Amino acid sequence: MHYNPHMLALALTGTAAAATLAGYQSMAPTGQWYGRTFIGLAPGSRHLALTYDDGPNDPHTLHLLDVLARHSVHATFFLIGRYVQQRPEIVRQILRAGHVIGNHTDTHPLLTLKSPTEIRHQLSRCSAALQDATGQSPTLFRPPFGGRRPAVLRIARELTLDPIMWNVTGYDWNAPPASVIEQKVAKQIRGGDVILLHDGGHKQFGADRSQTVIATDHLLTRYQAEGFDFVTVPRMMKKDKNDG
Repeated sequence: MHYNPHMLALALTGTAAAATLAGYQSMAPTGQWYGRTFIGLAPGSRHLALTYDDGPNDPHTLHLLDVLARHSVHATFFLIGRYVQQRPEIVRQILRAGHVIGNHTDTHPLLTLKSPTEIRHQLSRCSAALQDATGQSPTLFRPPFGGRRPAVLRIARELTLDPIMWNVTGYDWNAPPASVIEQKVAKQIRGGDVILLHDGGHKQFGADRSQTVIATDHLLTRYQAEGFDFVTVPRMMKKDKNDG
């Protein structure tokens, strides 16, 4: 068979581009290639949802609860199972304050690199830890790093977990100053957004999230004054279904 070098080059380029796009879609928070995930409402909505990953974390989760209470706002917390086992009383405080808790796996691995058995193990162990701590099983799931492929979403749904992503991030995992977090979020707000912030750190318990707490206070002051209503992810999802 005669190979046309030009056509072969095009084919290889196309294959590389497809692989790159597939990799991007497996990590991009708003990507929907591998299955539908919830990323918020249509732009222009007056609802916003604050979400926090990688807790529970002492003392910053508790400080965050104080800030949210002062603004009469409920948020959604995606918790790591091993931290839940370490500090179950913080998880109970989150629930008592009226917030929603979700599954963020047991040890925060990149699930795109894990077998179906390990994916199921990660999600099941986190749900079990939350059940043990609170008497309630979570109904929401957020994949660590946003990493997912079809098997991740399928297994989550088999475990009755709705996959939740985000469309606004504060880029706060490296603990920048609160003003930087606020600016990052403000540049992305369109209304109807699910906002990603962190009250803990996946590498170790006790990560400094003081700047996220300060940024949260300022963001709530700003956007409540502009007439936005902060809601939990389940409330936003319910509104999405009603509007649809």
